[in-house]
Amino acid sequence: MARREERVDTELLAQLESGAGDKIRVKLPNKKINEMFAIADQILGGRRVRAVCADGESRLARIPGKMRRRQWVREGDLIIVQPWDFQDAKADVRMRYTKTQSIYLSRKGVLPEIVDLFGMTEDQFNQDDDRDSKIDSTPAAEPTSEAESVDEAEDGEDEVEDKPTAVWADDDDDDIDSFFG
Repeated sequence: MARREERVDTELLAQLESGAGDKIRVKLPNKKINEMFAIADQILGGRRVRAVCADGESRLARIPGKMRRRQWVREGDLIIVQPWDFQDAKADVRMRYTKTQSIYLSRKGVLPEIVDLFGMTEDQFNQDDDRDSKIDSTPAAEPTSEAESVDEAEDGEDEVEDKPTAVWADDDDDDIDSFFG
């Protein structure tokens, strides 16, 4: 049984973003006790997660029992980890952000680049569309003479005739019940 994909709560996201000024409305890592953002990279089992932290290191993070029973950590989740003082390659998971909270933090610019997987804002979509339109707008090489255009049109007709057509794709009236009687 597969688990459901976490959805973005647009109402909650709008409520978080409607706040006044630069105030962040979700819990942030406490730098005084060495907490930092991380991404759960791989679920290892046995309450353990491989996490890529904001400082660029990959750490083995342990999910405490209190958190394990209330919230499940998935691959790709934004979490807060606290590295151990005596063994820097290991850490404790302190908190898991929901997808809505992760997008909110990304839009506010709080997340470091290494853990900002949620940064697909509308501006970036528009930039990607502009790049695609520049690629598509390049004109194709057109034939220079009428004889070449006639030859290409004849070749195109032959190619169309050679392609097999699917008979079942044309019948919109058939449904799955008609195959089984």
